[in-house]
Amino acid sequence: MKKAAIYAQSYTISAEKEIKTLIKCLEKYNIVIFIEKDFYNLLTTNNLLEKKYPVFSHFNDLSDSFDILFTIGGDGTILRAATYTRNLNIPILGINSGRLGFLATISKKRIKESIECLLEGKYSLQERTLLEIKTDPEEETFSELNFALNEVTISRRNTTSMIGIKTYLNEEYLTNYWADGLIISTPTGSTGYSLSCGGPVIMPDSASIVITPIAPHNLNARPVIIPENTTIQLEVSAREKDFLISLDSRITTVPQHTKVFIRRAPFTIKTILLENQSYLKTLRKKLLWGEDIRNKQSS
Repeated sequence: MKKAAIYAQSYTISAEKEIKTLIKCLEKYNIVIFIEKDFYNLLTTNNLLEKKYPVFSHFNDLSDSFDILFTIGGDGTILRAATYTRNLNIPILGINSGRLGFLATISKKRIKESIECLLEGKYSLQERTLLEIKTDPEEETFSELNFALNEVTISRRNTTSMIGIKTYLNEEYLTNYWADGLIISTPTGSTGYSLSCGGPVIMPDSASIVITPIAPHNLNARPVIIPENTTIQLEVSAREKDFLISLDSRITTVPQHTKVFIRRAPFTIKTILLENQSYLKTLRKKLLWGEDIRNKQSS
């Protein structure tokens, strides 16, 4: 590892100690450090840096010469970091200063240990599928950021009335969901919004996509798991003249009757799994699956 980028939210500093520890550890091993521009300005404003560092502010400022991108925050920080790495194949490692953390799995206390594991090659890469969206007529709102790591969500806008979402899979009609909205989720996003709406947990390397209705009025509507190479077409009808589309944390308003096409993106995001980590351990810890009192009695 010779070159690293660091990204965190620019509106607050919630992990001052962790930021200093990360930079100090990287410099110990003579690793070149780039810091996202807005976050860098926040650090310098608060006098947290002892010297100047090169910055990046756009996808075009990075390249495949970077060995890793560190994020400091929660899972939302990694979702935003993906808009910088895109198809550059830069692995992402998240230091968790947030709350739940299915993606940002490195605890604040394990920064030094984690960097040592990276340098010794004691890790593996997980490829994570993304979703790509197109509309007809074509909307310019998402422009080049027309992809999502967690989910694409269709939802109602400024009304208590439900919306109808005609859904087609590979041009074959599935159903018309009458609901508050519809979530199209990757395996990565299956532990997010989809899970809270009754969707299943899917292993990260599963070649699947989940369609989960949000508060459906047709009570027999259930989440559907489909192959990741499926093309999904959605057509929305509502009392309002428009509806909402969100790609992870990015949201826009779209006119009613716009056709929405969703498919697997042509690239993946790489996340780092250290040798002493596993997805199943994360599930047990974050979802408290081991908290069943019967497990404690038998141990």
